[in-house]
Amino acid sequence: MPSQPIKVYYYPVSPPCRSVLLTARLLGLKVELVLINIMEGEQKSPEFIKMNPQHTVPTIDDNGFILWESRAIMAYLVNAYGKDDALYPNDPQQRAIVDQRLYFDFSFLQKSLELYWPMVNGKEYNEEKGEKLKEAVGWLNSMLEGRQFVAGDKLSIADITTVVTMSNLDSFGFDYSSYGNIKPWFERTVKELEPYGYVEINKSYADKLASMIKKE
Repeated sequence: MPSQPIKVYYYPVSPPCRSVLLTARLLGLKVELVLINIMEGEQKSPEFIKMNPQHTVPTIDDNGFILWESRAIMAYLVNAYGKDDALYPNDPQQRAIVDQRLYFDFSFLQKSLELYWPMVNGKEYNEEKGEKLKEAVGWLNSMLEGRQFVAGDKLSIADITTVVTMSNLDSFGFDYSSYGNIKPWFERTVKELEPYGYVEINKSYADKLASMIKKE
């Protein structure tokens, strides 16, 4: 365990921040939360930019080791502090599958959430982006065929980041009932994460993000 709590610079509504906090909770890590209100531009302060030129959250400070990008942070936390490699396997092929799923979530699933972000500012639903989102969800459904979790039969950090993305869609009211593999995976993953603050860390803020959209 780290000699001092890991500082996590975060904004609670941010999906990537929620993924990191869930990972830290699963690992039993003590963290010091430092709120960065990105809605008010606090990430652009000179102090924060000096630490992270990309000025994004989440960012961690592990006793002087600075790292940003949520999936890199999640992998680092498991590598550095995991009691075993269950969440991020050491086996090259198993790890490659987890990495592929992480990249898929970043490049396609989370990217498809861009459908909703403009709606926070009152813009209308974009049909073209809506079709891309459905296509990406369909790919996830195919990846889950014959698997308990997105990268195999055990929970991994790929499930954490993917369930955070899908929980946003769930709160937004996205209908995935026609995707037969997703609902059981979603429920299975949520059940695994509930003892570690899933509702407190993730679902409550997914619902809050959805209310920001619906309020407009």
